Amino acid sequence: MRRIGQPPTSAMQFVGTEAVDCCGSMNAFEMKGSLANFLDRAARTRFALLLWRIAMVYAVMFMCRVAFYCYNRDLIGSISAGEIWELLKGTILIDNSSIVYANALFILLSVLPLPLRWWASRWYQRVLFWIYIICNGVLVVAANLGDTVYFHYTQKRCTADEIFFADNGNTAQLMFKFAVDNWHLVVYGVLLIAALSYAYRRHREVIDMTRGKMLYATHTAVLLFTAWLSVSGIRGGITGMTRPITLSNAMLYADTPAKAYFILSNPFCVIRSVDTHIDYERYFDKDRLDAIYTPSHYPEDYTSEMFGRYKGYNVMLVILESFSAEHSKYLSPDLYAEQEQGYTPFLDSLMQRSLTFTRCYANGSVSVAAPPSIWSSMPSYGKPHMLTPYSLGECRPMPRLLRSGGGYQTAFFCGSERGSMGFGAYAHIAGIDNLFSMEDYVDAHGDEEFDGSWGIWDGPFLQFMGEEMGQMQEPFFASIFTLTSHHPFNVPDKYRDLLPDGTTRNHKPVAYTDMSIRRFFERFSGEEWFGRTIFVFVADHVSSEKFSERTLHMPEANRVVGFIHVPDGTLQMRYDSVVSQIDLAPTLLGLLGNDRPYFAIGRDIFNEPWRKPLVLIWSMFNYEIIIDDYIIEFDSHDVKGIYRFDDYLRLDNLRDSAAEEVEWAVNQAKATIQQYFEHVERMSYMPDDRVLSDKPLHAGADAPTTQP
Repeated sequence: MRRIGQPPTSAMQFVGTEAVDCCGSMNAFEMKGSLANFLDRAARTRFALLLWRIAMVYAVMFMCRVAFYCYNRDLIGSISAGEIWELLKGTILIDNSSIVYANALFILLSVLPLPLRWWASRWYQRVLFWIYIICNGVLVVAANLGDTVYFHYTQKRCTADEIFFADNGNTAQLMFKFAVDNWHLVVYGVLLIAALSYAYRRHREVIDMTRGKMLYATHTAVLLFTAWLSVSGIRGGITGMTRPITLSNAMLYADTPAKAYFILSNPFCVIRSVDTHIDYERYFDKDRLDAIYTPSHYPEDYTSEMFGRYKGYNVMLVILESFSAEHSKYLSPDLYAEQEQGYTPFLDSLMQRSLTFTRCYANGSVSVAAPPSIWSSMPSYGKPHMLTPYSLGECRPMPRLLRSGGGYQTAFFCGSERGSMGFGAYAHIAGIDNLFSMEDYVDAHGDEEFDGSWGIWDGPFLQFMGEEMGQMQEPFFASIFTLTSHHPFNVPDKYRDLLPDGTTRNHKPVAYTDMSIRRFFERFSGEEWFGRTIFVFVADHVSSEKFSERTLHMPEANRVVGFIHVPDGTLQMRYDSVVSQIDLAPTLLGLLGNDRPYFAIGRDIFNEPWRKPLVLIWSMFNYEIIIDDYIIEFDSHDVKGIYRFDDYLRLDNLRDSAAEEVEWAVNQAKATIQQYFEHVERMSYMPDDRVLSDKPLHAGADAPTTQP
């Protein structure tokens, strides 16, 4: 017993009114207090502080995804309670990777085994703070909120491909317009960045729980553990059996591609799409592959009366920006039962006197996928072909064939600035010699018709194209890519009150472009060259602005305007089987009488009856195989679903009762995929040397003929 005020003995210490043996024994109360003290100190270590700040990024990522869903709910659809857990697992998996990519430098600097006096210094903390705010502000907040708007227009996430073609001189101006139009998202983003800044500064007092050599040993262990966690997050797992996750992994947690896009986030999508390595299935050996399908076309086999029917004719090929089939009353009469006309009345009048493809599909969802599909019959399976180095391979596309074999003068017109979107570069690859852009229009007519965003309004630029074609030597091939029916969905002021408002933001611009084509025909139809010209109209992809339920789902989500018009009316028929953009070049070459072998993934609908109607579209997660009666979901390995063509909601999966034609379609799709990637890998788009026989190399004895 000791008196109050007497120092404790060497064997005993006092905590409150309880005694603690210096050898380590303590009662429950003391243990609880000691544990609380330990946890409090642990919560103020560098590693705990890092966890707090990364947790805040997860919270912000979640808020970005909430904005993504709210902005695109009409495309994604409702989410049932039963889906939430799977979607949540998918988002965490993807966000782990995105957050590590965005914060790699910050994480490294946060766990370096530095002395506390260095780590806690003012300059070091400022560096950490600004790296954290800038990286997460740009790569997490801005990128994902930008994707929120981008997805609404393209129905896909932004990938590395889009980064590579964002090289327009007016890119900054366009980004500013998008920001102004979506100011509420800008404000939302600023608030999220402010929240990150506040949360970052909320906890700044840091301690080290160890000293000396133990300090460096502990921090080195933390560094190694953090590296292990980071690699695990990037790969989606750490075991040797785990293959690094890709964009397609999102489909494991979603029942529709739209919800898979909801799961994805940036910068994961951008970084994971940078790799140009080609990996594909080799389904068949060479002989079997060519027997099922070959992209080599041999006009010497053609016997149809349509072959060469318009030999020597000029060609004007119009790629219409965002012209969905639902804009046309002729193509979608049920949507306009109570309206006198749709938003393409002039094109509708032409379609009634043309070879009209009532079920024509875009092979991609972005503009840069269209020129290779239309000019070269080269779809984009995976990345847009035009943006890859593989597009530089030896080739013989339609314009090049016409130029070298038929003496055609070739030209490409686009009202944006020269070099925009890489169109001009690919035009040269395709064999188009003369490029006409906004600069050429301005030199001839001044800059008063600049639309303030993309380039020259469609109306005056189409007139300019007609003037230039009148100066070209015949026969000529001239193609144009229109601009106006695109965000920001403006029309010249003088037509604003004359055109129908419609039910979407794009209906008025679509009506304006349709009117512009009418005025082109009115002005130039009396020219001598006009009557000797085949006019081809096809959209690059569907519009981002949709008004019918079925347009939200495949295949209607890719159904576009597509037809071939001859002024004298001698090519007048409806073609009701499925076609896509890649079928236009072979069909046109047949009509023009091209007699040279060529490479094309598509088919000549008149001259190759052994090639049955089939459309193959890559949606980033699955291939969509479309034949006249069925839609088939194929993930490169297995058939995931088979549906009747009119079952656009995909309510009745017929996978267990597949028809014979479905088996044919799947084999045809496999062979097409393999041929495509084999040629891409070799960077060679030339026809194979002909093996002479009684039948075409690609003929199938059981393949029925489908004629228009």
